[in-house]
Amino acid sequence: MSVEIKKVETRKELATFIDFHYDLYAGCPYDVPNLFIDEMATLRRDKNVAFDFCEAEYYLAYKDGKLAGRVAAIINHRANERWNVKDVRFGWIDFIDDTEVSQALLDAVAEYGRKKGMNSVVGPLGFTDLDPEGMLTWGFDKLGTMPTIYNYAYYPEHMEKLGGWQKDNDYVEYYMPVPDKVPEKYEKLAAIVEKRYNLHVKKITKADIRNGYAHEVFRVINETYKDLYGFVELTERQIDQYVKSYMPALDLNLVTVIVDGNNNDRIAGVGITMPSMSHAMQKCHRGRLLPFGWWHVLRAAKFHKTDGVDLLLIGFRPEYRSKGANALLFADLIPRYINYGIKWGESQVEMESNSGVQSQWSALEHINHKRRRCYRKAIG
Repeated sequence: MSVEIKKVETRKELATFIDFHYDLYAGCPYDVPNLFIDEMATLRRDKNVAFDFCEAEYYLAYKDGKLAGRVAAIINHRANERWNVKDVRFGWIDFIDDTEVSQALLDAVAEYGRKKGMNSVVGPLGFTDLDPEGMLTWGFDKLGTMPTIYNYAYYPEHMEKLGGWQKDNDYVEYYMPVPDKVPEKYEKLAAIVEKRYNLHVKKITKADIRNGYAHEVFRVINETYKDLYGFVELTERQIDQYVKSYMPALDLNLVTVIVDGNNNDRIAGVGITMPSMSHAMQKCHRGRLLPFGWWHVLRAAKFHKTDGVDLLLIGFRPEYRSKGANALLFADLIPRYINYGIKWGESQVEMESNSGVQSQWSALEHINHKRRRCYRKAIG
């Protein structure tokens, strides 16, 4: 076979690993590349606190001497313990349309897992559930989002051709035009919920972030997502890293917390949303903010020069899910979208089987426009 697999061992080779995606997707109108600096921070062992409980190796594939693919092999020990599995994950996978290349990359992951005592390969997954996950299987002609993976249509075709790969989990994503006003269903239910259960909207301030309130928001995310596919609760070090890295960049008008007035304003649920950065990221040449990428990012993030909003994290503690608390959330956020001139919103990945989450869009026009899959294969 004319494919050579090379393990990434130096900072320069890691930069090559990251840059391969920009080269493979150059000119693609749907791919939304991540920032180079963010990718480097995620993949470096001395930067990403997930390495407290993860280990990983990265591989490059060369076909006839030319760079043709990449993949990360990741073992999340906390997730394996939580779900009682012995999985090695594959992530950051990209390859040219050549099954020799995709086979060699996935074989490298399997061999790494085999040496570490694992018995299955699963992915695409990252270090944690907050990393992009799931291979796009439908919706290849739709604009990607910053928090998700875009891939060419031949990727899932390769998974079928290579054989032995089974569906482990399927996800759906929804496109929702922003209505002209808050739907009557949300307005009425929000008023009832506020009166009956003493639940209220709280807007986070910068002072709240400084005083640790944002850390409690992520603890609620832990409680909300703890039983979902592959999720493992964030550690305090991870929460601290996410708060420091991402909260300052958010428009806090688009972050809404619902609190319980009957329980010392305990957080009942949260919605973290942000202006779509898709077009801005596409204008960052090879994922770099310089020379002009920073301006496009600033225009989208701070001045709302974008038509869309990404619904990043929406979740409620279990005891509040049947009380209609999400109506309060949307009744607060939709007018803010309208005021900013936002025309559409996009959900992030939702498990296809999670009808409870999908039912929250019932009062809105919602179009399932993308699907994606995580695959599993036993290590022989």
